[in-house]
Amino acid sequence: MKTGADALAVTFWGVRGSIPTAGGKFEGFGGNTPCVEVRCGDRLFVVDAGSGLVMLGAALAGGAPPEIDILLSHLHLDHVTGLPFFKPALMADRLVRIHCGNLMGDSAEAALDRLFSPPLFPISLAQLPGRVEHLGFKAGDTVEFEDGRVVRTIPLNHPGGATGYRFDHRGRSVCYISDIEHTDPWPPPDLTEFVRGADLVIYDGMFSETEYLRCQGWGHSTWQKGVALCEAAGVDGLAVFHLHPAHDDAYLDEVEREVAATMPGAFLAREGRRIVFEPR
Repeated sequence: MKTGADALAVTFWGVRGSIPTAGGKFEGFGGNTPCVEVRCGDRLFVVDAGSGLVMLGAALAGGAPPEIDILLSHLHLDHVTGLPFFKPALMADRLVRIHCGNLMGDSAEAALDRLFSPPLFPISLAQLPGRVEHLGFKAGDTVEFEDGRVVRTIPLNHPGGATGYRFDHRGRSVCYISDIEHTDPWPPPDLTEFVRGADLVIYDGMFSETEYLRCQGWGHSTWQKGVALCEAAGVDGLAVFHLHPAHDDAYLDEVEREVAATMPGAFLAREGRRIVFEPR
């Protein structure tokens, strides 16, 4: 689980959008909803808390750091459903901090308390054995942490708002841009500058271009728009993310071939894939 002291590493624990999927024809890419582990050296960040968070927690187990920061893109169900099943939150000697940026500075505490409480759920997050803290910021702020690290953020075009993140460490950069719906013209200057020169952009490519015509306003994008963003920003690495729950392995394998042919080095995110960027 740990990287070298200088590496920036990304591990995908959940890559699906909307709902989890199950069955043999989805095993190749995985069926869990969004959760990405980002390691800046030994410093752990978790982006989004979908069902993939359960798998991350099981992998961390007793090796989980004493304090863990979860950065939420937003509060739709597929991005928070794993929270009460995250193993470190079930351990009395662990602290889990939940950061939220799409509520105009408010934390997610009130919203999550409505979700994780009777009659929808048997207990609240505050009743878990571990300690849970809620922190709010405004998307677009630079989030500062107690150890001096900072993470840049940007607001994204999504119903109810969403937050994108940029992690910079030892000359390497990873950007998480999900959930987002592209605009016209595309890409916007602020987003282009936000991801400029990154080593990897994790981008919402839920829909095919044909599907998008039927789903405008739903808050998601296409892999073609991810490629256009990367080309405009001088980014060589693209991970197509937030995969449609109805797209099986055979379909996604074909999409990945098309993506790679259009942008060499681009790929579709898969559960369990780990990418390490050594310092420059």
